Amino acid sequence: MADFDGKVALVSGGGTGIGRATAIAFAREGAQVVIGNRNSEAGESVVDAIRESGGEASFLRTDVAVEDDIKALVDLAVSKYGRLDAAFNNAGIGGLSGPLAEQTNENYDEVMGTNVKGLWLSMKYEIQAMLKAGGGAIVNNSSVGGLLGFAGVGIYSASKHAVMGLTKSGALEYSAHGIRVNAVNPAVIRTPMAEGLARERGVETDDFASFHPIGRIGEPEEVAEAVLWLCSDKASFVTGTATCVDGGFTIQ
Repeated sequence: MADFDGKVALVSGGGTGIGRATAIAFAREGAQVVIGNRNSEAGESVVDAIRESGGEASFLRTDVAVEDDIKALVDLAVSKYGRLDAAFNNAGIGGLSGPLAEQTNENYDEVMGTNVKGLWLSMKYEIQAMLKAGGGAIVNNSSVGGLLGFAGVGIYSASKHAVMGLTKSGALEYSAHGIRVNAVNPAVIRTPMAEGLARERGVETDDFASFHPIGRIGEPEEVAEAVLWLCSDKASFVTGTATCVDGGFTIQ
């Protein structure tokens, strides 16, 4: 796998699910990891797990929809570890389910504020730090919902389509400056978000297995491995892509 010795990686939404798995994977590969998360207890637990395994990590409570929070998270990476080499913009929310005509302004603003504005703010400050460091790699967590439409979660899907627009635009603007920008597009992964959706629909999380030709749902660690590859020098000619980690969901 990729060698991140001497490199600094940032993970937003790093307290649970895909973010937690990715933070731990970065540390396993030698990176110094900076973790942002709204829930402090969850974020600190990841730092503890990394340090117990001999790695180095720091945590700062972060709401990516708040500009000062994300700026402080990037500043922490640079002030404590000297630079920023890789970033996984994972923080996101699902919002409320329901037909578009029944959605509220409040739900729209909350989903877009975190999933779109929060991601843009993250990229803004990460890119500034990476330009000073001479380059880097950013991976944004989109979704199969950023490539397809889904009834009942139209606002969420729209937000993840916006993630793809920011990813492609960032790649066009900064690839010549040594900064690659890509996205991962997971299907149903065993995360608190998927578990919440299952409860809402009165099913078990594993009941979503039938949506995937591979015959099961995904694990957070499987997405983490894709993120690490995209951030590594092994993906040095890859930028602006949608990388589906979806068990074949989008080929049906």
